[in-house]
Amino acid sequence: MASESSPLLAYRLLGEEGTALPLNGAGAPGGASPRKLSTFLGVVVPTVLSMFSIVVFLRIGFVVGHAGLLQALAMLLVAYFILALTVLSVCAIATNGAVQGGGAYFMISRTLGPEVGGSIGLMFYLANVCGCAVSLLGLVESVLDVFGADATGPSGLRVLPQGYGWNLLYGSLLLGLVGGVCTLGAGLYARASFLTFLLVSGSLASVLISFVAVGPRDIPLTPRPGPNGSSLPPRFGHFTGFNSSTLKDNLAAGYAEDYTTGAMMNFASVFAVLFNGCTGIMAGANMSGELKDPSRAIPLGTIVAVAYTFFVYVLLFFLSSFTCDRTLLQEDYGFFRAISLWPPLVLIGIYATALSASMSSLIGASRILHALARDDLFGVILAPAKVVSRGGNPWAAVLYSWGLVQLVLLAGKLNTLAAVVTVFYLVAYAAVDLSCLSLEWASAPNFRPTFSLFSWHTCLLGVASCLLMMFLISPGAAGGSLLLMGLLAALLTARGGPSSWGYVSQALLFHQVRKYLLRLDVRKDHVKFWRPQLLLLVGNPRGALPLLRLANQLKKGGLYVLGHVTLGDLDSLPSDPVQPQYGAWLSLVDRAQVKAFVDLTLSPSVRQGAQHLLRISGLGGMKPNTLVLGFYDDAPPQDHFLTDPAFSEPADSTREGSSPALSTLFPPPRAPGSPRALSPQDYVATVADALKMNKNVVLARASGALPPERLSRGSGGTSQLHHVDVWPLNLLRPRGGPGYVDVCGLFLLQMATILGMVPAWHSARLRIFLCLGPREAPGAAEGRLRALLSQLRIRAEVQEVVWGEGAGAGETEAEEEGDFVNSGRGDVEAEALARSANALVRAQQGRGTGGGPGGPEGGDTEGPTTALTFLYLPRPPADPARYPRYLALLETLTRDLGPTLLVHGVTPVTCTDL
Repeated sequence: MASESSPLLAYRLLGEEGTALPLNGAGAPGGASPRKLSTFLGVVVPTVLSMFSIVVFLRIGFVVGHAGLLQALAMLLVAYFILALTVLSVCAIATNGAVQGGGAYFMISRTLGPEVGGSIGLMFYLANVCGCAVSLLGLVESVLDVFGADATGPSGLRVLPQGYGWNLLYGSLLLGLVGGVCTLGAGLYARASFLTFLLVSGSLASVLISFVAVGPRDIPLTPRPGPNGSSLPPRFGHFTGFNSSTLKDNLAAGYAEDYTTGAMMNFASVFAVLFNGCTGIMAGANMSGELKDPSRAIPLGTIVAVAYTFFVYVLLFFLSSFTCDRTLLQEDYGFFRAISLWPPLVLIGIYATALSASMSSLIGASRILHALARDDLFGVILAPAKVVSRGGNPWAAVLYSWGLVQLVLLAGKLNTLAAVVTVFYLVAYAAVDLSCLSLEWASAPNFRPTFSLFSWHTCLLGVASCLLMMFLISPGAAGGSLLLMGLLAALLTARGGPSSWGYVSQALLFHQVRKYLLRLDVRKDHVKFWRPQLLLLVGNPRGALPLLRLANQLKKGGLYVLGHVTLGDLDSLPSDPVQPQYGAWLSLVDRAQVKAFVDLTLSPSVRQGAQHLLRISGLGGMKPNTLVLGFYDDAPPQDHFLTDPAFSEPADSTREGSSPALSTLFPPPRAPGSPRALSPQDYVATVADALKMNKNVVLARASGALPPERLSRGSGGTSQLHHVDVWPLNLLRPRGGPGYVDVCGLFLLQMATILGMVPAWHSARLRIFLCLGPREAPGAAEGRLRALLSQLRIRAEVQEVVWGEGAGAGETEAEEEGDFVNSGRGDVEAEALARSANALVRAQQGRGTGGGPGGPEGGDTEGPTTALTFLYLPRPPADPARYPRYLALLETLTRDLGPTLLVHGVTPVTCTDL
């Protein structure tokens, strides 16, 4: 069921009085222009004219003359096969939802995201701008071939002056005409396009009739200069009428030198010319903002246009092969005029196609630019293009594009740029295929287009075909276009963009993660591949930032979950208070730069909430195996948001969709002396619960005192040496022997070693301390531990220390009852033992490397300081009544030790096998 914030409500299914409103985008908010173009005028006409362009009149003879009929048909089939694959993808995306202005850009950006969509959209815009300039210059050259003062053709009128300045003037005048039509709106453009369509259709009809009605004739060819500048005798091409011998001669390929460029032709070069003229399939999609029903008009109109142009091309190929000899085809690419019943009508067709192609490119570019500006991807650079008229016509985008086309016209000859334009078009086509492929692979339930004649095979083949054609047409332009796309995508990523469009990458990731999570079988776990998977319980992140980053370093590529318990009972609340909190916690993860998931729960008590999180956090084979808690003491909480650079910088609230400052999303730290959400009894009970669930436990004390460089993401970069001290035995149960090799002791070693793998801790030296009993000979335990460390590939310094007087007093009774935590000894003796152990640890923290056995008196020795201490965490007592005493002993044990981790491991984590 749609919620109050459901996007479905944006469609306004019912008006204020209950009247039904259309879903085709009419009356859309934001000043959109009224949609009034039909399928024929809005899609079929511009697409047909763009796919014909000037090629249909001036390059038919070129293709058939060099490639022969059979290879020409093969080229046409391959070209249209590639285009048809993209058309299928366009139809699928266009029928999967409401399509707004921007055409291909809108489809790509709303699927692949603003980074890829914006970069390709800008390239597609530039391709349309340059395509408009190419069409106009082609039109100028066609006019000057007949009317220019330097015309060399046999029928030239030679009335128009020529030269760079004159050519620029002619192009600018034509651009003014085209720009004027486009500026006045889509309605005038549609009427002008329809008029052009009628002229082109009439011209083509006259050509087709001429093939049948005109008898055989000899056609004079343009004279070619001789070797020494002398004139060669006149040459003639032959129009034979329908002749089987002519057809037979034109079946095979006959690649020769192109008389206009002097280059030797081959299959690739001829195919590139043919394909260049067919890349107009997006002309209708670019008008999506002006179509009455784009979801129906785009697929239907594009398919009709593609089928129509394919039929005309095939017909012209056959007629040319049946009636014209190869000399005429190869030496006069404009032979349609020579065989026409009325040659001026062919000229009208040539000029009309070029003019319509320029209009289609300019108005398509303006719509893409307006969509880019409206999405605010490039900021103030494109801001003027947002302006629209009262009727919704983006006239500012048209003028913006007109100015860029005028700049391109200054370059004059654009033969090399024509290949770049085609490559940019192909990049956009490949992106449309990739968008459809991504949607199909993501298997999203909402991807259910009404057009079903496609599959992921056609999409993948379309992507591969477009990329292949790019490098076939121009390898340099193809590589440059991909590099430009990457740079633009990086720019947009750095700048940030809207996140409300929906990213298909998220759907693809979900699909793949689900598949691999199902394959992650917990029954196949092995200790060789164990890694810590942490659940860090956080009350208020303001006071826990250092611990957040320290836990992030301890995870070693494993699962890291930030857990938080909100106190309350859902039965007494109108709605779930947890769900609105996720955004703030996810922003916290981003700002703290930790790789963590967030899991929140609602519970009457923190202890019950912790049990919930321990049981249900994670999924499949990725579930927490270690609980991390801050230490329960009386230290006043600090507000690290005020001192941490990542949180003290103000958030960029000017960006659309930016979240408010995190300082407003989390309450201030608890005031000293104020009641806590967790009692000491429940704190210890939570530790006991975790151990009962076979979870390892880490208690972190004074993590805020860690040097900032140790919590950074990069290398430590400090010249001062630090130690990481590990005490792999229970200091509240002082005994020698093999206690260091139990599961918990090995877990301490593993966690300390993992921390040393982090770049920020590379310079820290690992020290392991062994306590000798009164009757234990020095060296024996150290030798056994060194042998074990060698097997575990752990590089560390081993030091033996001796307990002081009274440290082991009464040890027999403690051993009989378990330890001083669980024994019945008095609080005074247990407190004395904890103080003695604390003094022993503090004494070793100030010692330099190489120190031998010693006691507290060695604490003043100068040398590297201890950055972090790992201590053995005893199990909580079985009797809950002793929980406060247990916590008090831990507080005494860790008092003034600086940053300390109390660790208790319950699972084997080390392995000596390969």
